[in-house]
Amino acid sequence: MVRVEPATVERWMDIAKVFGPLGRRADSCWCQRFREGAAPDNRAALHAEVAHAGVPVGLIAYDGDQAVGWTRVVPRSTLPGIARNRALARILDDDPAAWWVACFVVRRDHRQAGIGVQLLGAAVEWAGSHGASVLDGHPVDTDRLTGKPSPSAVFTGTLRMFERVGFAELGRTFPSRPVMRRTLTA
Repeated sequence: MVRVEPATVERWMDIAKVFGPLGRRADSCWCQRFREGAAPDNRAALHAEVAHAGVPVGLIAYDGDQAVGWTRVVPRSTLPGIARNRALARILDDDPAAWWVACFVVRRDHRQAGIGVQLLGAAVEWAGSHGASVLDGHPVDTDRLTGKPSPSAVFTGTLRMFERVGFAELGRTFPSRPVMRRTLTA
């Protein structure tokens, strides 16, 4: 049975465990792709976010007591890399209450078990409970790729995940990159 909890500073070691072997490297992504910060490295940047956030910036999936997954879910306005992306700007409206689900990390030994879908479902609830009007994301349509994608190529999730959780496509920035939305409030 998987449960999903907010990523608080008390759970920092669980977040680090989810990032696995790459998590030992301070310069690996650490879910900083769409952020800008002054921290000395990506691990320190995420730690500072988790430690100082008024509202947790992510969610952690647990299988029993073992942390197995992570997702970042935050107001879209807090991600400069999304706001400045011209391809996304052509599709997204200017909504200060819009939230964004930016990335997914699932431990290798728990992939293909639906953890990403459960994290995305929890992200919908989390964003909605914090006043989001919509939750947007930019997954990969794996049917439009040649060959099997590497796990690092689908860190933003897959189209199938988003469809399973009730998201609708707004448009595409590239043939394999749909922008998906779940409306949360009227």
